Amino acid sequence: FEKVRHPALMLSFNDALSEDDLAEWLKRIVKLLPEREAAHLDFYCELKIDGLAIELIYEQGVLKVGSTRGDGVVGEDVTQNLKTIEAIPLQLREKKEVVASLRKQRMDISVIRQIEGYDEKMPLVVRGEVFIPQKEFKRANKEQEKRDLSPYANPRNLAAGSIRQLDPKITASRHLDTFAYDIVVGFGTKTHEQKHTVLKALGFKTNPHNRYCSSLKEVFAFHASCKKLREKLPYEIDGIVVMVNTNTLFEELGVVGKAPRGAIAFKFAARQATTLVEDIVVQVGRTGALTPVAVLKPVQVGGVTISRATLHNEDEIKRLGVRIGDTVIVGRAGDVIPHIVKVLKVLRSGKEKRFEMPKRCPMCQGPVVKPAGEAVSRCANPDCSALKRKQFSHFVSKGAFDIQGLGSKIVDHFIGVGLVSDPADLFLLREGDLVPLERFAETSAKNLVKAIQNSKRITLPRFIYALGIRNVGIETAHDLAEHFGSIEKAQAASRQTLRELKDIGPVGAESIHDWFSQKRNIQFLSKLKKAGVAIKRQEYISLPEKHQKLQGTTFVVTGSLESMTREQAKEKIRALGGIIAESISKRTNYLVVGKAPGSKLTKARKLGVKTIHEKEFLTILE
Repeated sequence: FEKVRHPALMLSFNDALSEDDLAEWLKRIVKLLPEREAAHLDFYCELKIDGLAIELIYEQGVLKVGSTRGDGVVGEDVTQNLKTIEAIPLQLREKKEVVASLRKQRMDISVIRQIEGYDEKMPLVVRGEVFIPQKEFKRANKEQEKRDLSPYANPRNLAAGSIRQLDPKITASRHLDTFAYDIVVGFGTKTHEQKHTVLKALGFKTNPHNRYCSSLKEVFAFHASCKKLREKLPYEIDGIVVMVNTNTLFEELGVVGKAPRGAIAFKFAARQATTLVEDIVVQVGRTGALTPVAVLKPVQVGGVTISRATLHNEDEIKRLGVRIGDTVIVGRAGDVIPHIVKVLKVLRSGKEKRFEMPKRCPMCQGPVVKPAGEAVSRCANPDCSALKRKQFSHFVSKGAFDIQGLGSKIVDHFIGVGLVSDPADLFLLREGDLVPLERFAETSAKNLVKAIQNSKRITLPRFIYALGIRNVGIETAHDLAEHFGSIEKAQAASRQTLRELKDIGPVGAESIHDWFSQKRNIQFLSKLKKAGVAIKRQEYISLPEKHQKLQGTTFVVTGSLESMTREQAKEKIRALGGIIAESISKRTNYLVVGKAPGSKLTKARKLGVKTIHEKEFLTILE
């Protein structure tokens, strides 16, 4: 699709997950406003549709360009697809009709005069949300079943995919819908509520459930009523959007990153459902870790069919007391990650079976060990097929070599036909090796080989992380890279030297030293070097000590941020002397919460760790 630059930035919203979060948001913005105006703040609340943001540009009253949000600055031109949506007017109503409608609504005369005098040659920019109704989502999945294809994961993904179809006929067949929620040219409207009135008069479909709220108390009441309404709606919502209603105050509050200060998404709690545990199976990870997974009787939770939920380890199974055959409550943390919330023991029939971790690896039948003091059981066979496949996937993943187009299925195929035995073999592949394989034409073979070759130059932290050393995550990889400066120095380090490093500890030091001491790993490093893999120099950002105001402060980041990637956020914390941790503990000072946070948020609340959203985080950085 062709790229389209938006006339004005398309913003997204920071999240509030509780009434306390919303009250904190109000406290923050009140401090930024004149006292007299802050005392009379009111709000306009909209249902937060779980769909895809779009922009519509009209010239001479006719739809000329329709685009996706993209990164907020540039989107994709999907005009022809948007034209197939019945709720999107191809032509705006005539001025006379618009004015007559607004007079009936007793709109301010100044707004009516601006509309009467508006030059239609000037573009009119409208924003809205495209979504797929529940009925159509179910119909689409029935069609998938008939074709023996996998069902679509959730309505939002299907809506987004439908908008990005190259054939508009496919988009039309999905029967998408839309609500308009903003107009960039305000016609002198004083409130956001008035903008909605103008949008409706112009011929746009607006959500009839949106509501004006004069106080935070009314916002809380509206949020509670929407939770009940949620189950009756013909489309998915995941909360409400709360906006400062007065347009001048909203503008005055400005923007932080890609989110307006004057608006916030007040999300619903994770959805839950009851189902049966039909089995508990074990998966083998890249470090040999055995992870038990509950196989569930498929159940719908928030528009998504859930059939599996991780049980993490043996200790978690004991904590929950879960057995095969149990009736359980399952939820989706942040409406994303499936997990078992509770076992309904009162519903047991006596036929339920206790689960025991296997003594042999389910993939290679190698011995399983559980080191003293650890919660995780592991396969002790270094040649385990599952282990190799996971290590390959980790090696090419985004945080490591980031080889585009090299997914797990292709890796499995390469291993299966004997094309590669370890990740170093990838860099020796040529186009001629791939073309004879099924599903590889000349172009796809050329593109994949080019992507592999382009990844050969890599920074030291990414290289160390790619090696898949046990207990070495992205943060530890950064620490090792910053301290040693080369892979050779890290390889030569003694156990004692490693133990003395910040945040490594005796367990991590042992893992690192053992990995670099093993003959097979020494040969692997040598093979990578011979294949042309080179570590490029990286300058570490570090401000002078007087500016390192986060010295000794520990942060954990969860969810996705709007104004930067998580890696960029961590780099900024490091630059200011802060410490990055991957898991929540009592020593954590702040949990930075982005969109779709995981179980770390729940744990932080249990331990009383302070949680901050993106705006507060940016304030700390500033």
